[in-house]
Amino acid sequence: MLAEPKLSWRFPATFWIANVAELFERAAFYGMFIVLVVYLSDVVGFTDIEAGNVAAGFAALLYLLPPFLGALADKIGFRAALIVAFASLSAGYFLLGALPYKPTTVISLALVAFGGAIVKPVISGTAAQCSDERHRARAFSVFYWAVNIGSFSGKTFAAPLREHYGLAYIDYFSAAAAFAALLWVTLFYRNVNRSAPTRTFDDICRGFGRVLTNFRFMALILIVAGFWIIQGQIYATMSKYVFRLLGPGARPEWLANVNPLVVVLCVVPITHAIRKLKPESAIGIGLFIIPFSAVAIACSPLLEAVTGKSLSVFGWFTLHPVTALVIVGIAIQGLAECFLSPKFLEYASRQAPPGEEGLYMGYQHLTTFFAWFAGFILSGHLLDRFCPDPAKMPAEVRASLQAAIETGSALPAEYAHAHYIWIVYAGIGVAAFLALHVFRIVTGRVDRYHAAATADGAA
Repeated sequence: MLAEPKLSWRFPATFWIANVAELFERAAFYGMFIVLVVYLSDVVGFTDIEAGNVAAGFAALLYLLPPFLGALADKIGFRAALIVAFASLSAGYFLLGALPYKPTTVISLALVAFGGAIVKPVISGTAAQCSDERHRARAFSVFYWAVNIGSFSGKTFAAPLREHYGLAYIDYFSAAAAFAALLWVTLFYRNVNRSAPTRTFDDICRGFGRVLTNFRFMALILIVAGFWIIQGQIYATMSKYVFRLLGPGARPEWLANVNPLVVVLCVVPITHAIRKLKPESAIGIGLFIIPFSAVAIACSPLLEAVTGKSLSVFGWFTLHPVTALVIVGIAIQGLAECFLSPKFLEYASRQAPPGEEGLYMGYQHLTTFFAWFAGFILSGHLLDRFCPDPAKMPAEVRASLQAAIETGSALPAEYAHAHYIWIVYAGIGVAAFLALHVFRIVTGRVDRYHAAATADGAA
């Protein structure tokens, strides 16, 4: 009996070219996205509520459009689709920085959403086409590394650009990264020979309808959306929160990098440790952990009452209690993600009707669509209520807030309960955790009922 060939890290050149393009695209996206709501308010002039609504529409489109634009990519070819995508991204990011007006900003973000929604299915589709079943896991591990490296680097570049040149230059950086990806794919990307049939737009729409009317699948999607609502506050709330409580010297871009750092360091050992755990149990652990991330950030007034405005970390350096607990909260989010993400797809696939697992997995990102749409809208309202835009406050309130930041005096009444924002998100996390248990009980009873009915019918 011949021994099975050893696994290899060798993939076609197109695979590596696609992953480099993905790295550039993620750097461009996350560099812009981490301060998008700040840009929408401070530069474009939207209120917190308006900025939340605009960002919600943008983020939701990114996760709603890929199945539909994936059909377009199948029709015109992956190379042509990537050229269209990166041209749209380059133009969108550049116009976002160059024309900071409300109508043009919406158009710019629509261009970015259109381009990004093409890139998602094409790059992942390239990884699938360039690997066989035995090497598929390795191919996607490289893909996810490219995603995280791009995310980390984009946010790292964003901080010095904002500090030294202004928020618009982050958009120019994103435009340059997208344009570099455009040149890269134009020069080097080549289509992979396809053997699988492509789906038409009508197929996509019919499949989408079947998914939306599957109660069990949609219930699971909405429950897990509670997790991503909290995780999404890294982008929806955190930047404005730290700027307003700590001043312009805060660096939310670097704080946000705690999440991909924890995921990169922990996802492999955690995935190995829970490999024999039932998927629903692993998801339950993730949903149990995630509320504590919001609770940690909400506890900053308690920590400040003990340590004052400066917390010493092993005598090496000092942090403001808000900064320290934002770091802790984001690290907890990353830890929770390591439990939930690897097992969610497996569990979700079990909720699909037999033979339609592939169709349903194409729509599993609906959980992020719902989460970011609801989460960004909610963020705008909570910020407006508990941590409002200083520019919209009376002069005496702005002066009091500035004094609190500079001298450590008490925050004005308008900001004294800013931490309530995170209590709301903790409540959402608890509700999602409890909803998962109700879901498991109800679906378990339904499955047992149908099994018993089938057995009676056979008898």
